[in-house]
Amino acid sequence: MKTIISANYIKKMAFLALASISTIAFAQETEEAKTKFEFSGTVDAYYRTNLTAPNGEDAIAPGSSFANLDGFALGMANVIGTYEGEKVGFVADLVFGPRGTDAIFASPMYSATGDIVNQLYVYWNVSEDITLTFGNFNTFLGYEVISPASNFNYSTSYLFSYGPFSHTGLKADFDLGNDWSAMLAVMNPTDLTELNGTGDYAVGAQLGYSGQFLNFLYSQGGFEIDFTGGFDISEDFFLGVNAAHFSQEDNGGSFTGVALYPQLKTSENFTIGLRGEYFMTGDSFGNTAGIGSGSDGDANVLALTLTGSATIGDLILKPEIRLDSSSEDAFIDNDSAPTSSLASVLFAAIYSF
Repeated sequence: MKTIISANYIKKMAFLALASISTIAFAQETEEAKTKFEFSGTVDAYYRTNLTAPNGEDAIAPGSSFANLDGFALGMANVIGTYEGEKVGFVADLVFGPRGTDAIFASPMYSATGDIVNQLYVYWNVSEDITLTFGNFNTFLGYEVISPASNFNYSTSYLFSYGPFSHTGLKADFDLGNDWSAMLAVMNPTDLTELNGTGDYAVGAQLGYSGQFLNFLYSQGGFEIDFTGGFDISEDFFLGVNAAHFSQEDNGGSFTGVALYPQLKTSENFTIGLRGEYFMTGDSFGNTAGIGSGSDGDANVLALTLTGSATIGDLILKPEIRLDSSSEDAFIDNDSAPTSSLASVLFAAIYSF
């Protein structure tokens, strides 16, 4: 009798143990599934004022994108939802505010809510070495990006402002091994992100090696070649590099620029950096870029931006002083007279979550 009771007891304990293991495994799988879907993003605001030009109603700004508003101003709220599966996933990246509206200026063509979609794409990891992405994604060209948390300088360069912002199409990324990578893409014409509307298509390509990228884009008769990279000179000193040339077949418009980004980490929570950029245009691009245009249609600008970056938890504070010097009288001074230079300062706060 004792033997039967002991056997039943052992069976019950074994059943309870198996049930416990199953419950724990199910809970772990559920928790793992939950962690695949994540929310992240940023919120930013800033104060900007001119030193050598009027503020208020007559305020002017450099001819580059973002951070051009006067006084206390809003950047954007950026909310990103991602799902990362073993093979497939998606990104839904929404923006609200002036910076977001500027970033997707060509989007509100079809829907009333089109001006909030920064990125919207799905992807498929075909293998360990190949990933296909389909939808709307930020451009692969250039050193700077739309998100202020991912740039060192808060204001943006001319190179960033006059390259493409986003593309809609299909791209394939390849891991070639030994730090080499490649990308091929077919897309709508530059910045047409909601629909095509033209019947034309753009093609893009990228070749990368150990953090250095050579990019190519052909869209509606315009060809751009771009180099983006950076080097760790020492443990505390980094040098970023961006250089690009664009030319348009039909009207001969073009731009060429180079920007260097030396950054020195002075403590665990503070880094100081300089963006030194030389940007020149040909034909119609001088006036478009807001740097003036001579009688031959050519213009150039030297822009120096000194930025400090202080980190307090998830908050980044960025004081910044910027000097733009053009070959033409593209700006005005405090007496509203034409002048070739503009000095301005700003202070930005960026929170990441």
